[in-house]
Amino acid sequence: MHKWIMSGVFFAACALAIVLMFTLPGKEEVAEEAKPTMPEVTLDAGQAEALVKANCISCHGDQLQGGVGPALANIGSQDDLEKIYSTIVKGKGGMPSFKGKLQDEEIANIAMWLSEKK
Repeated sequence: MHKWIMSGVFFAACALAIVLMFTLPGKEEVAEEAKPTMPEVTLDAGQAEALVKANCISCHGDQLQGGVGPALANIGSQDDLEKIYSTIVKGKGGMPSFKGKLQDEEIANIAMWLSEKK
């Protein structure tokens, strides 16, 4: 009797594994879902600088030299526009997400402004 129960549990587990293999998303699909889409905006350097001063200098410094957070003075030579946008939207390490604090267009404007810092 014990063998029949164990073999039934084994076959049920195998059936569940097969179902999950074909229904769960793959790594590529999960990566695409997690990647935020940047809206089309025109760079407004004045607005971007004002938003950075209001939201970022406490951690990144008034000249973007760094402090609590990393230096952003040359971030455009290290990261591309999409990565900068994604970092602001999702946050990273100790940096919080700004998704609910700023509008998507404001975040895109900041990312464009920072991407020009080389």
